[in-house]
Amino acid sequence: MHPPRGWSLVPWVSIAVLALPVLAGLAGVIAPAFGYMPALGGHAVTLDAWRATLGWPGLPAAIRLSVVTGVTATALSLTLTILIVAAWQGTRSFTWVTRALAPLLALPHAAAAFGLAFLIAPSGWMARAVSPALTGWDRPPDLLIVNDPWGLALVAGLVIKEVPFLLLMTLAALGQSDSLRSQLVARSLGYGRVTGWLKTVLPRVYPQIRLPVYAVLAYSMSVVDVALILGPTRPPTLAVQILDWMTRPDLSMRFQAAAGAVVQLALVLGVLGLWRLGEHGVARWGRVWVANGGRGVLADHSLRPLAAMGALLIGGAVALGLAGLVVWSFTTMWRFPDLLPQAFGLRNWTGQMGSLGPITRDTGLIALGATAIAMALSVSVLEAEARGHKTHAIALIYLPLIAPQIAFLPGLASFALTLGLDGSRVAVMALHLVFVLPYVYLSLADPWRAWDARAGLSAQALGAGPWRVLWAVRLPMLARPLLIAFAVGFATSVAQYLPTLLIGAGRVTTVTTEAVALASSGNRRLIGVWAVVQMALPMVVFALALVLPALLFRRRQGMRIT
Repeated sequence: MHPPRGWSLVPWVSIAVLALPVLAGLAGVIAPAFGYMPALGGHAVTLDAWRATLGWPGLPAAIRLSVVTGVTATALSLTLTILIVAAWQGTRSFTWVTRALAPLLALPHAAAAFGLAFLIAPSGWMARAVSPALTGWDRPPDLLIVNDPWGLALVAGLVIKEVPFLLLMTLAALGQSDSLRSQLVARSLGYGRVTGWLKTVLPRVYPQIRLPVYAVLAYSMSVVDVALILGPTRPPTLAVQILDWMTRPDLSMRFQAAAGAVVQLALVLGVLGLWRLGEHGVARWGRVWVANGGRGVLADHSLRPLAAMGALLIGGAVALGLAGLVVWSFTTMWRFPDLLPQAFGLRNWTGQMGSLGPITRDTGLIALGATAIAMALSVSVLEAEARGHKTHAIALIYLPLIAPQIAFLPGLASFALTLGLDGSRVAVMALHLVFVLPYVYLSLADPWRAWDARAGLSAQALGAGPWRVLWAVRLPMLARPLLIAFAVGFATSVAQYLPTLLIGAGRVTTVTTEAVALASSGNRRLIGVWAVVQMALPMVVFALALVLPALLFRRRQGMRIT
């Protein structure tokens, strides 16, 4: 029986959901960059916005910061990811690392950044742990650690969030590279564990994670919320400066913001091109390195502990940072250099209850709506693929991840303002969907494709049609990965800062926008309260995703094959 023709349209609907807002946003940026925006009185093409942007004294430093921090964070994240997998794949330790991925992925970037800031600040836990015994400090030292002018704190904040993402993408690629057998053959020929993996597995894995790496590079160069919390301020990164121009009361600054967004887009595209050239150079050098036959056995003695140390540092920084957020949210008095507060209380929480309730409700509703639609589209695309309607154009699913948010969201916000669509929950939810859908699809794709089709054939042999196979067999058997994908989508929506800020127009706020808005206040107690809520929302959904399958199938042991 031939599948219904409507299935062939499903992938294109999803691509349209992703691509149209990005393309519309880019168009909405390019026209104002050249002075054309009738709603703001721009009826003629001019270069005034470009003169203002290029004449801004901080532009060279902002560009340098964006490029250096973005490339450094991406290179460190990729190197550490490869090192962890090469050194520990197939071991019990690696299994524990993979189990820790889900909560790390659920953690919003802003919450992780706040946790890191509370940990490394001059009055943070690291300084308190060694003071005054080792440092002699009885008051916080006058050191610029957070918001340092070199962007080191920003790089650290990006690395602790991007390594788990790249690990997840690498794990998905390993399943298609026969990595364990290749590693076994390499070791039987006398190669060290790390060297053997780099020479036999990496050349097949990297092409599969290339797009996620590009997404990390584009995100790291243009991130706003993490840069507002950890990044330099004088000048800030280019993305933060564009947001500043975009949100000023003087609406004429939007022309300059549009020109800055085009500069940001060109910057990301240029660096992506250079990264691609760098890949060719590394590949050429790698072929020579593989051919020289070096076994690299001794390198394992240093590289394996180095990889373990990197994984432990990331896990430890995240865990201590989040613990710091929780402690600060209940703190009423905490003098330096005491390791723990002198007094705890609920005053910080009770003072925020008036706004916590409605904002948390809106955050949850927006995330639930965007994730539910993303789940429906992802399942439809994957089912269409299973029924023979696969298209390579689905690679466009990475478009919202690779195109810098700050490059097209200002244009989209202008369109929404012109059409009167800004400032509504539906508009914010629709825009969240653009960023939620890629993550849901990527989380679900491998388990969906790995499903044993023989179960479906058995059901068909018993008279079940394609729809009944889907609803009664496939979806229940894939309940766990479906719930995990839902949790990933929910966490992605909760973490969205820039889309909520620009499309919400101040009338729709989420826990993320509230938490980031407090970053400049320096009030750690309030930041702790909002960051804990921001962290707790996706964590609760992830916990439900892990617990529900166990409860639903506690009397059906055969369902554990997923």
